[in-house]
Amino acid sequence: MTTIMEKTIKIGLCSDHAGYELKSILEGYLEANNYEFVDFGTNSADSCDYPDFAHPCAQAVEKGEVDLGIGICGSGNGIAMTLNKHQGIRAAICWKPELAALARQHNDANVLVLPARFISPVEGIDIAETFLNTGFEGGRHINRVNKIPVK
Repeated sequence: MTTIMEKTIKIGLCSDHAGYELKSILEGYLEANNYEFVDFGTNSADSCDYPDFAHPCAQAVEKGEVDLGIGICGSGNGIAMTLNKHQGIRAAICWKPELAALARQHNDANVLVLPARFISPVEGIDIAETFLNTGFEGGRHINRVNKIPVK
């Protein structure tokens, strides 16, 4: 297993049909780099509904069964909206590595969302790698992040 910030992490993956190919490519990257992951589906490019896979992934992140998540759909919007319905989730749509770094550093994002129809597989890997290797800065950002959940 890969360690980030000296902590072993486990990643949850979810996608719909539009994100299936990129999810499969990311699984290869994760395996090659010794990451442990759980695939919540989908398992084909057949048309399906992203909430069916996003909700179980979000629940696993909330329960601590996985440390971080990666969700993928065509635009990123639908799966991000679904993931963010969960109080313990801070899902960020990222189409550049810089956005992934800021989502982790400033927002303590715990789920990366990739828009599969708008990025290449190489870009997807670069964005995921940045997300997985960037930590939360804390400091002035802690108070803001603590205000995100509805109480």
